[in-house]
Amino acid sequence: LARPRAPLQLASFVAFSGQQLRLPPRHAALATMATTKPSEYEKGGNPPPMELDLALDQEEPAVYYNKADYILTNSGNKVSRKSVLCGSTNISLAGKCVVKPGVILRGDLHLLRVGKYCIIGDGSILRPSTKKYKGNFGFFPMTIGDYVTIGARTICSAAQIGACVDIGEDCIIAKRCIIKDNSMILSGTVLAPDTVVPPHTVFGGNPGRYLGDLPESMTKTQQQNATNQYKKFLPLATGQVVPE
Repeated sequence: LARPRAPLQLASFVAFSGQQLRLPPRHAALATMATTKPSEYEKGGNPPPMELDLALDQEEPAVYYNKADYILTNSGNKVSRKSVLCGSTNISLAGKCVVKPGVILRGDLHLLRVGKYCIIGDGSILRPSTKKYKGNFGFFPMTIGDYVTIGARTICSAAQIGACVDIGEDCIIAKRCIIKDNSMILSGTVLAPDTVVPPHTVFGGNPGRYLGDLPESMTKTQQQNATNQYKKFLPLATGQVVPE
């Protein structure tokens, strides 16, 4: 059955469950696109114009880092020396990923596979899920697809995150959640255990729930977003000062 389009306004994303949710410009732009009523379209039947630069973050300034603070691998991964990789032999980064300071990757619990062009924000924690089977307690692998961005201070125990997923800041993704391809989790969202986020949908709030649909272009949009974040994460040259 086709999911009905949620007739929500941008205010639903800003004020939800009595809380004020602060959304990054990209989230606000795509949230507007996801929740615009068809009746609000122009007479020609086309969606209202949207600032694509805002949605794609193409105008965001470069972020500079000190070379001594990061390890650059042969596959292009940039891993902060202030991050913690537990059980590093069980952690796989496919290439061109950024792991920022304060990140904790719990590979000591089980396998943790991360696709290419993934950005893991400051202070985030990735922890494989737990399950009970015949009275026994154990962990199972966590897999993350390509072009996934995870905001700062997010705690994630999902079983699986698909490709081209955008997860905001300060989120809690509880154990055994499955986040399908081309979806978005807004900043401050708390997903209950075993939540399944369908493709091309937006989830937000506490507890997290379905808020709207994303366009088919989300795949290219998120690929561009993740690629830009990687390319604009640059090392400082000798004697260079970080621009204000």
